[in-house]
Amino acid sequence: MTQGADAIAAAFAGDGRRAALMPYMMGGFPDMDTSRRIAEAYADGGADLVELGVPFSDPLADGPVIHAAGTAALRAGATTHDVLAVGRALAERVPVVAMVYANLVMARGLERFADDLATHGLSGLIVPDLPLEESDAVRAACDACGLALVPLVAPTTPDERMARIGASARGFVYAVSVAGTTGERVALSDAFAAIMTRAKASTELPVALGFGIGTPEQAREAADAGADGVIVGSRLVRAVAEAQDAPAAVHDLVAQFALALR
Repeated sequence: MTQGADAIAAAFAGDGRRAALMPYMMGGFPDMDTSRRIAEAYADGGADLVELGVPFSDPLADGPVIHAAGTAALRAGATTHDVLAVGRALAERVPVVAMVYANLVMARGLERFADDLATHGLSGLIVPDLPLEESDAVRAACDACGLALVPLVAPTTPDERMARIGASARGFVYAVSVAGTTGERVALSDAFAAIMTRAKASTELPVALGFGIGTPEQAREAADAGADGVIVGSRLVRAVAEAQDAPAAVHDLVAQFALALR
């Protein structure tokens, strides 16, 4: 099984589509068994990569839908170990990038945490509350295990800083379409072009666009704006919360997003 930056690069390089589809899922939500079936539904529905969220009690970048999902997962007893087990099974089918807050990484220890992800077959790590100035040690730990430490850039990131972030990136750059937390927005197409132009000028790696993309039409607009990958989170997590058969519901939604990008 190929993993790490090579697996991520291969996923972005796939033929016959506008952009790679990278749906987000909250590990352990609504419970561990359903979470495993949701992961399978993502792969069956056409995901090219998956962003796997590890629940945390103070998720600063998450909007209300994902925050509530993380809280519910923790109440149901989800642990980091459990979530990584979901990632291990999913990584047999598509590259998996963990989205983890810094406290969870630091509490376990950088080297141990990176080794845990690599041992479970994951390909990358996103730490949304890790600033560039404090990322060297985490990146070194990830590099030593063959993991890609994926940074985020935002519309408010100055050009000089964005260039430094792009130069240090591994795997891909995660471009945040709007300032603020995750969540569905009504209209975003005007914001896509500006952040994509700046982000792509800052790196030679693929750039994936996320935050606020909640419809297949918006996913297509993101690809048309130059996104190499499209990240969809809150819409899918909301479907899990609302549907009686969550795996079936997210399978159909992922398939709709995949179709929009092909």
